[in-house]
Amino acid sequence: MYNEIEFQEYQDNFQDADTDYQLIDVREVDEFAQGYLPNAVNIPLSQFQARFSEISKDTPIVLVCARGGRSGQAADFLTYQGYDGDKVNNLMGGTLGWMMAGLPIEK
Repeated sequence: MYNEIEFQEYQDNFQDADTDYQLIDVREVDEFAQGYLPNAVNIPLSQFQARFSEISKDTPIVLVCARGGRSGQAADFLTYQGYDGDKVNNLMGGTLGWMMAGLPIEK
């Protein structure tokens, strides 16, 4: 199992904290190019099985997609691969919710 976190929890515990973490956006390349959360790294879900080894097991992981579904699939996959579920986080609401809340994105 993994953690479901809301925007405020993400900001408090990761983005605004002095915490080392990995923010992985699993949307496809064209979606990512339209805007993404600051410091996100793009590993599309379609490439995830081939590239998940790029994600460290030692550092907390925050996964994000458009709304939270694909990132939840990626979180399930990582925990199945032996990643510690306490370190795997799915950002609820995704990038679309983030933008609708007026939070900053990069392009």
